[in-house]
Amino acid sequence: MSLIHGAFTALITPMHADGSVDFEGFRSLVRMQLEGGINGLVPLGTSGETPTLDEDKEEPELIDIVFSEVRAFEKKHGKKIPVVLGAGSNNTRDAVEYCERAKKAGADAALVVTPYYNKPSDEGIFRHFEAVSKVGIPILVYNIQGRTGRNISTAVLERIAQLPNIAGVKEASGSIDQMMDVILRIKSKRPDFAVMSGDDSLTLPLIAAGGDGVISVVSNLTPSLVTQMVTDALAGDFEKARALHYRLLPFFKAAFVDGNPSSIKYAMNCKGLPAGGLRLPLVEVTDSAKKIIEAALAECNL
Repeated sequence: MSLIHGAFTALITPMHADGSVDFEGFRSLVRMQLEGGINGLVPLGTSGETPTLDEDKEEPELIDIVFSEVRAFEKKHGKKIPVVLGAGSNNTRDAVEYCERAKKAGADAALVVTPYYNKPSDEGIFRHFEAVSKVGIPILVYNIQGRTGRNISTAVLERIAQLPNIAGVKEASGSIDQMMDVILRIKSKRPDFAVMSGDDSLTLPLIAAGGDGVISVVSNLTPSLVTQMVTDALAGDFEKARALHYRLLPFFKAAFVDGNPSSIKYAMNCKGLPAGGLRLPLVEVTDSAKKIIEAALAECNL
C-alpha cells in the first residue's frame, strides 16, 4: 500500500496580529496533529497561504519545524508519519525547484497543483507534470479546477500516471463521478496509485468507491475525529464512519463558507487554537459567515 493513505492535514499557517508568521503556534499545531493521531501532514499548500509566504525565510523555517516535530514523534512512537510538501507553481521551472527542495528536505512526496492562471492546454499540463516527475520524488497531482481554472481530465491523468514517480492524485474536482472514473481507469490497474479526496465532505463516498483517504482542512481543528472517520471507512466499518461523517457534515460545509483558509482559521480562533489572522488578499470572514461557523461548531459539538 502507498504511504499516502488515511487522513492527512492540509496545514494552515498561524499568524500574529501584525501579520508575521507565528512559528511557535505552528509548532503547537503540528504537535496537536501528531498527538491527535493524524496519518500524515501537508505543509505549504493552499491552506497554508503559501503564495504570501517568504520562500527564503519563512518557508524554510516552517519546513524545519514540521520535520523536527515529525522525526521526534516517529522516534518516540515508532510510527511513520508521511510528509507531503507543497511544491506547486504556475511556472514549471519553479515547481521543479520546489520539488527538489522537498526531496532535499526528506519529504515523502511533493504536492503539485495544476498550473493556475496560465490555463495551459492538456499537453501543457502533461509536460508540466513530466518535468516535475524527473526530480525523483513521488509526486501527488493536485486537481482543483475551482482554484486553477483547468480540470485535469481522467484521460490526461491516465497519461500523467504512466510517468515515473507519479504517486497519486488529490482530487478536488468536486465530482464524485470523475473520482470514480480515476479509480476505475487508473487505480484498478495501479493499486499503488493513491486517490485522496480534496473535499472533506466527499471523503466518505470516495473511500466507499475505493479511494484512499483525504487531505483535510477540517482536521486542522479536529484531527482525531477526521482520522477516526477515515480509519473506520478504510476498515469497512461504514456504520461508524457514517455516524462521524454526519456529525461533522455541518462543519465540513461551514469550513468553506467564506473561503479557505479564512473560514477554518476563524473556527480555530473560536476554539483557542493557533491560527490568528490572514495576509492580503485574504481577509477575515464576514459577520454572517461567523454565525454559520459558530453554529456549526456548536451543532457538531466541537
